Amino acid sequence: MSVWPAWEVRDGAGATAWLGVRLEFGDGAHVDALAVVSEEGVSIEDVRARPALSLDDLAALADWIEDPLSKACAIAAEPDGGGVRASRARPAWPPGVEGQWLVAQEYRTAQEQGGDPVLAVMRATGHSRRRSLRLIGQARDAGFLTPRRARR
Repeated sequence: MSVWPAWEVRDGAGATAWLGVRLEFGDGAHVDALAVVSEEGVSIEDVRARPALSLDDLAALADWIEDPLSKACAIAAEPDGGGVRASRARPAWPPGVEGQWLVAQEYRTAQEQGGDPVLAVMRATGHSRRRSLRLIGQARDAGFLTPRRARR
């Protein structure tokens, strides 16, 4: 299961967070959802699945993702009981050549597994798509990845 923050809205003491969720199964099936986490719990705003989910599976989707979603996003009730907060701390990522080499490793691993390499770099670094593309470009410039296009 993969989880990434989409956006967060704060209202007084509380907060509501929208999170992208992807469940991947061994047989190639996957479910993409937009989950809303608030002090009332977890709800689902949008779901896309390949193959399509049955009504029973769709009804159970929130239950499937509630605990893993809470753990993956470090969502916890505030001590005063006033709302939900999501931890947005990025994983430690080494700067310079070592970081570029790690970006290249994440990129190539995702390519070999048939996944989205940019999304893999986003997950590993905790950066936005734009920043991840910049890191991938730096890894290319350093020679850790093949050039995107032949230069003329």
